[in-house]
Amino acid sequence: MRMSRGFLPTLKEVPAEAQIASHRLMLRAGLIRQTAAGIYAWLPMGLRVLRHIEQVVREEQNAIGAQELLMPTIQSSELWRRSGRYDAYGPEMLRIRDRQDREMLYGPTNEEMITDLVGQTIKSYRELPKTLYHVQWKFRDELRPRFGVMRGREFFMKDAYSFDASYEDAVATYRRMMLAYLRTFQRLGVQAVPMVADTGPIGGNLSHEFLILAPTGESGVFYDAALEEQDWLAEKVDIDDHASLETFFNQVTQSYAATDEMHDQAEWDKVPENRRREGRGIEVGHIFYFGTKYTEGMDISVSGADGAPLYPEMGSYGIGVSRLVAAIIEASHDDAGIIWPASVAPYKAVILNLKPGDEQSDALCEKLYGHAPDALLYDDRNDRPGVKFNDADLMGHPWQMIVGPRGAKEGKVELKHRATGERFDLSVDEALAKVFAP
Repeated sequence: MRMSRGFLPTLKEVPAEAQIASHRLMLRAGLIRQTAAGIYAWLPMGLRVLRHIEQVVREEQNAIGAQELLMPTIQSSELWRRSGRYDAYGPEMLRIRDRQDREMLYGPTNEEMITDLVGQTIKSYRELPKTLYHVQWKFRDELRPRFGVMRGREFFMKDAYSFDASYEDAVATYRRMMLAYLRTFQRLGVQAVPMVADTGPIGGNLSHEFLILAPTGESGVFYDAALEEQDWLAEKVDIDDHASLETFFNQVTQSYAATDEMHDQAEWDKVPENRRREGRGIEVGHIFYFGTKYTEGMDISVSGADGAPLYPEMGSYGIGVSRLVAAIIEASHDDAGIIWPASVAPYKAVILNLKPGDEQSDALCEKLYGHAPDALLYDDRNDRPGVKFNDADLMGHPWQMIVGPRGAKEGKVELKHRATGERFDLSVDEALAKVFAP
């Protein structure tokens, strides 16, 4: 993308309504604009980040055998009445009526709909297990939306739902999903720690929240530093073997990790002092086993091995894709702007032409840009170098490829790494190789 043609409305001033870093920077860098309270339009730069996160999430869901579908945003109230949640959900649910005066709602979640769909199509335990997911906009009518997309009313979410014929199989699915989440967050370049969450009346330990460490997090967190040392992408886990999944799960859960709500001081005292980590965390994911709550509640059964009705065991698994954009910024920024992890950055690098109109500078920039125009942002604006440097730091692309008349004469590019500030004088091929290194 050439910046002279792009829709990239950056702001110099800090917006008065923005209270936290991610909200300020998303507005200033031209990622989003508010259209109503708690509702935002995603501009081209922000949408690229959103899509990159979505794709990583999708790939890791597919890797464990989850299948993608797409359910409607508008749901019938009848589904929610069958589960008993329509009246119990509260004012966060946006209830509407269509022109036939039928009660409808803008879905805040999809347990009822997916359970009904499975009930319509799956008739035997032999057709299980099934894990289904989609990535979709949802709406919860927050009374006081704030912090930008961190706590907006409309949000983009991956939600998955599993159906198993037995508790043992449901546990294996849960552990499979935990592995997928740990790999997802590692690929996104963030440290997301799984912490035991309240399971309510179901009991047990099959509910975990995933929190990204950030000073503005809503929850206090306590965890063993051993959880920072794991390379989940390299971890050898056979996702089809229950024993292998159990070994992996025990490896994760043997290290202490809890939010302030679940904190156990006695257990915390057992963690060696040099391994204790405390801070604030932003919840970006939640996995939860809830058994037959919906299948029994909605009377959705399949034929079991003995021919008797069997209620499938269920779990739900959410990742806040749009919230992740803000959470990553909260965890990775400085006074100058955003510092994107390479896997989610809108562009691999920005090309800064310090003297548009200089024949050699223009030619070198075009050569760089022509290598991968879909992955590079070319700042070809006829503007001062200071403006270009400030915008490049604000937008947070991993690399800045700086081209001026002196270097262009020698065929050299000054390459700056956004996160560390390191600078390299390189040839075009060397600079491109560094930017596009795996």
